[in-house]
Amino acid sequence: MLIQPVVLSGGSGTRLWPLSREKYPKQLLPLIGEDSLLQATVRRTDGVDGVQMAPPMVVCNDEYRFVIAEQLRLMGKPGSIVLEPVGRNTAPALTLAALAATVDAADPVLLVMPADHVITEAAAFRRAVAEGAALAGAGFIVTFGITPETPETGYGYIQAGDPPTQARAADGAPDDANCARLIARFVEKPDLPTAQSYLDHGAYLWNSGIFMVRASVWLDAIAHCRADISSACTAAWSRGTRDGDFMRVDKDAFSACPTDSIDYAVMERVTASSRSDTGVGMLPMGVVLPLRAGWSDVGAWDALWAVLPKDGDGNVAQGDVRLHECSNTLAFSERRLVACVGVSDLIVVETADAILVAHKDRTQDVKKIVDGLKRDRRVEGQNHRKIFRPWGWYDSVDTGARFQVKRIMVKAGGTLSLQMHHHRAEHWIVVSGTAKVTRGEEVFLVSENESTFIPLGTTHRLENPGRVPLEMIEVQSGSYLGEDDIVRFEDIYGR
Repeated sequence: MLIQPVVLSGGSGTRLWPLSREKYPKQLLPLIGEDSLLQATVRRTDGVDGVQMAPPMVVCNDEYRFVIAEQLRLMGKPGSIVLEPVGRNTAPALTLAALAATVDAADPVLLVMPADHVITEAAAFRRAVAEGAALAGAGFIVTFGITPETPETGYGYIQAGDPPTQARAADGAPDDANCARLIARFVEKPDLPTAQSYLDHGAYLWNSGIFMVRASVWLDAIAHCRADISSACTAAWSRGTRDGDFMRVDKDAFSACPTDSIDYAVMERVTASSRSDTGVGMLPMGVVLPLRAGWSDVGAWDALWAVLPKDGDGNVAQGDVRLHECSNTLAFSERRLVACVGVSDLIVVETADAILVAHKDRTQDVKKIVDGLKRDRRVEGQNHRKIFRPWGWYDSVDTGARFQVKRIMVKAGGTLSLQMHHHRAEHWIVVSGTAKVTRGEEVFLVSENESTFIPLGTTHRLENPGRVPLEMIEVQSGSYLGEDDIVRFEDIYGR
């Protein structure tokens, strides 16, 4: 059986600000271990017994395409990347993935995973995927439910019903699907007394947002349940174009697609209660598999604290951190020394341009800070100081009324666009490596400890012709220093 991993990389992770930003969200960050959350999501599909695992497919926003491509390349899993010109939630994203997976008459089982979840017990996850593959291959739509340990009010719940072998043995459900249950109903985020009653009842699971379904089954189900989403996605896909490593769907057609989640669009209609109204046989049956694999959606700092290793006092310290007589505290340092004395239940996060201090019980409210930053048009609400580009990155070290200083890294073989600025001149100082510089009609090399000057209004390009990273300091001066003062003439990355 062929399984197509589908990684949905949407969302901005605002509750993990200031580490997660809209332009560089949590799924791209190495919050646990050396892998980013997206890389860890892809890696945990390795080694599922009895199946053939296809290269990963990532559905993501155009904004993140080069970073995601680079992260997959570093893993040796280039896969495929489907670009959404605008966000339309998970149901359209999965529909695009199913259309991509059925090219050349293929019909794999899709393993649909959010890019920003943590699973600490990969072997248990792989066992659940093997069981889910058998169910999905038999025509079920499978979701994975997390066995609850606390009366959590931040998650949706799934009520488990009868075993699918009793309800539909004639349709080929596997004999070993003893843990699977038909989905009785979905329940929205409850209040605390209701959540406690679900925990006491024992038949309710947290909704993980992980699914398995054959591509053709999903396409039939979305066409039946939401014909408007199906037709919009089909039009967007059919008019799409390939752009190097990326598949671009038609922007106008996809922008007309309604917004909806997998749960609302389809899953709530394939429950036992809904099928009694719509008629058995018109839709596939939804089943839930309990998943006990150390799952967390790391939706906020308290959730990240819960899954990270702790010292004897319940503290998590990452980076240059010193703690004295602290307990149950997460302290994260990106650059500077962070010292905490005599505090409990705190979240302290330091980055190059922002510091967060929050009580561990109030981390859901971090989103309100981010909302305020965006409302006030503060750059910290969207970007880090270090900005990643397909050719490398730049870090805005200092800025003033008429100047800006950047540290720039161009990876081996990287090439910036041929461009011009109306309002600023630039001084380039090479710190390490060799720069190939185009300045007007001139083309020349600038080596370590050498510099050059780009006058205002001059066409120019920076390249790294070497095999090691090029690092340099750029000093901009002029009346306007915004990134939108760029006129591009040529760009190998298609920007």
